Order: sequence, then C-alpha cells, then structure tokens
Amino acid sequence: MRLTWLPGHGHVLSVNEMDESCDRTLPAIVTHDEWERTLRDLTVQEKALTRLGDLISAQRRRLPMVGVRNDYLFTGVDGAATLLDLFDGRQQLIVYHFMFAADQEAGCEGCSWVVDAMSHPEHLRARNTSIIAASIAPLEKLQTYRQRMGWTDLDWYSSAGSDFNVDMGATVGGQEHHGVSVFIRDGNEVYRTYYSGDRGVEHLGSHWTYLDLTPFGRQETWEDSPAGRPQNEAYAGQRRHDEYDEPEVAADL
Repeated sequence: MRLTWLPGHGHVLSVNEMDESCDRTLPAIVTHDEWERTLRDLTVQEKALTRLGDLISAQRRRLPMVGVRNDYLFTGVDGAATLLDLFDGRQQLIVYHFMFAADQEAGCEGCSWVVDAMSHPEHLRARNTSIIAASIAPLEKLQTYRQRMGWTDLDWYSSAGSDFNVDMGATVGGQEHHGVSVFIRDGNEVYRTYYSGDRGVEHLGSHWTYLDLTPFGRQETWEDSPAGRPQNEAYAGQRRHDEYDEPEVAADL
C-alpha cells in the first residue's frame, strides 16, 4: 500500500483515503497483513525515538547546576515557606510554573491539562523527589480553583509578593508563562539543574517522565547515569501509591 504525506493535512494518507468516495475522518481499511507491516514500520521508528529519548535523558542527568537564592517566600496551606521548605526534606524538587495571573479567576486551560495528567506524588517521593505547582495568583484563588478541579494531591504555592516567577522566567514583561524547573539541594544550598517551557512540557504526565528530568533520573540500573547516583533494579521500586513505606529522609544531605 502506498502512503502519501499531504502538508497541512495532519497525518499520512493512503491512496484509499484520497479516494473521494472514502470517509476521510477514518483510517484506511487494509488487510491484516498490510496493517501488521505498516505497524511494524512505525514501531521501528517509535523504538528509535525511545532510544533517542534515553540519550537525551542521559545528557540531562549530566547538566551542570547553578546556585539559587533561598530568600524567596511562598504561601501555602500551612503558611509561609521558603524554596528550601518546598523540598519537604527531600533532595530533589520539581516545580511546575502554572499560569495563573493575579487578576484571573481561573487557571490556564493548558496548565490544567498538565496537572490533570500528573502522577500520584508518592511515586516521586519514594525516589527522594518532591513536586509542587507555583503561581503568581494569591493562595485563595489557587485553593478555590484546586477544589473546583479536584486536585487533592497537588501541593500548590503562591509566589505573590516574590520575584521568584520573574527570576525563573515564568513571568516575562508582566505576562505569565508555563514551564517546569528542577532543583536539587546540597544541605541547605539550593541549585537549579533544568528548565523547559513551551512545548517542552507536553511530554509531562507520568512519574517516569518527571523523573527523567532530574539529575538522579529513574534511579534504575539500566540507565546511563554518572557513577554514584542511586540506582535499583528496573521496576523493583514500583508500588501502588498507598503501598509505599514512608521513606527515610536524611536530616542533612
């Protein structure tokens, strides 16, 4: 079967699909052998993309880091918090920069899609990693929207009154931008290791993809990580989110 790419059409069309008598909203109907052959061809490309992603993640784990001030103040359900407090005793921290301006009554639709897809935080916490959302809107608005969306597991902090958003590139020229920042701490010193915005956040949503952003990665032996990073056998640490034992957190890392 011959496949043809038509620019702007959005997908590869078969000669059958280009027949005016066919329903163009549906894929072409082919024999089982043809379907298996085209699926195998696509799978080869998917596997190549997976391997390329592994190489990129390996480079991400080798990124240098830059020191970050720790005098930013946030407001959460338990009151004021510093950037160091947001780690909640763990060594790694992922911050999703959620677009929610102070004059808005609801959060960004696209950012809401991202949070809807976030994995249960216990999967990350079990690997010494905390995850939170931060927005410039006041906490009251964040909490109202959080309740509306049913995000009971989301730790969401307001950075109102702080220049955190500006320094992190989440507020530029008075306009809000979405993105994700990754931090790591050495004792009480905080460092930024990664940032991505725009379409760079589209792949977020599972605990694996979030862990792929961090210096420690998925912490499994198959990964190409620098020597000395924590690693265990693949899948050995997977649990249902209510089956994890509370991990021990070192008082001074």
